Amino acid sequence: MNWIILTAVVLIMAGGIIFYYYRPKKKKRTESLYTHALNAMVRGDTRTALKHLRDVVKQDTSHIDAYLQMGDILREQGNAQAAVKIHQSLTVRPNLTNEVRKDIHKSLALDFEQIGHLNKARREAEFVLKLDRKNLWANEFLLRIFVDQRDWKRATQMTKSIQKLKQSQDPNQIARFLVFQGMDKLEKGQQKEAEAQFQKAVKTAPDFGLPYLRLGDLFAENRDLVKAIENWEKFALINPENGRFVYSKIESALFDLGRFSEVEKFYERILEKDPSNLNALTKLANVLEEKGEHSNALNLVDDALSRNNGSIHAHLMKLKLSLHVSKPHELSNQIDDIIQLLTNASEK
Repeated sequence: MNWIILTAVVLIMAGGIIFYYYRPKKKKRTESLYTHALNAMVRGDTRTALKHLRDVVKQDTSHIDAYLQMGDILREQGNAQAAVKIHQSLTVRPNLTNEVRKDIHKSLALDFEQIGHLNKARREAEFVLKLDRKNLWANEFLLRIFVDQRDWKRATQMTKSIQKLKQSQDPNQIARFLVFQGMDKLEKGQQKEAEAQFQKAVKTAPDFGLPYLRLGDLFAENRDLVKAIENWEKFALINPENGRFVYSKIESALFDLGRFSEVEKFYERILEKDPSNLNALTKLANVLEEKGEHSNALNLVDDALSRNNGSIHAHLMKLKLSLHVSKPHELSNQIDDIIQLLTNASEK
């Protein structure tokens, strides 16, 4: 009897040893599949990656990373609804680390954003911030959401947080959102509050042009043309490439004030800061032409062409000024030059 018991014990121990050394290497198998899936993703072969990931979770339902990647791929393929189901199922898993929870809610935020459920996307990103207040991705994602929702106040706050995290400064971006807040106030008929926002934007970023433009428009609406001109000119000086949008406004305001003689000086100030500004130059040439200073106007345009002979704008201005003083064949040559410039531009 003892012999039988001893034999049984030996057989059980031997079986245990054999099972230990020769049992199926499930973990090794799933990790190998997961590696193949990641390699396929790197190659851009999402179809193969998805197949491997499905095999992984069939063999190991606790493989959180595989589920995460499956959902992300489905979202990238345009099936965000399926991605939401996968990612939401992970939120109830026990014993998740904070890092894993952040990854899950980040994926959910992206899922909901693609579907267009921006409030849900925002809540998921805010949950990431609860886990990690300095999470740059969550801050930048929320900024994008607030911009999409035209929530300029929160966008301003988020911009400040991002710049603090990045240890950078971009007052223009903050000022832009302050201006947008002011525009919302204007839509509600709150002009004083709007002006306060625009002035706050000027104080935040004195070299940013947009608030000056909006202040000029606001003052003009209230018939305070002196302040309107002052702010429009600041905008034009700061943004010479976009100054043309206020040139006519300034001319009209100066005319209404009986100060049309100051138009020439205005364009001279613009050209003093930006000599290559063809819009201002042609406007000044028009003013000189209206004053009867034809030669000065033509010399101004010729000077511009000597510096930029490829400007169609300047060539057209010269053609206009030459209509009453040049011979037909000279005008014809000018037209040929303009046609050639237009042809060259269309072939590029």
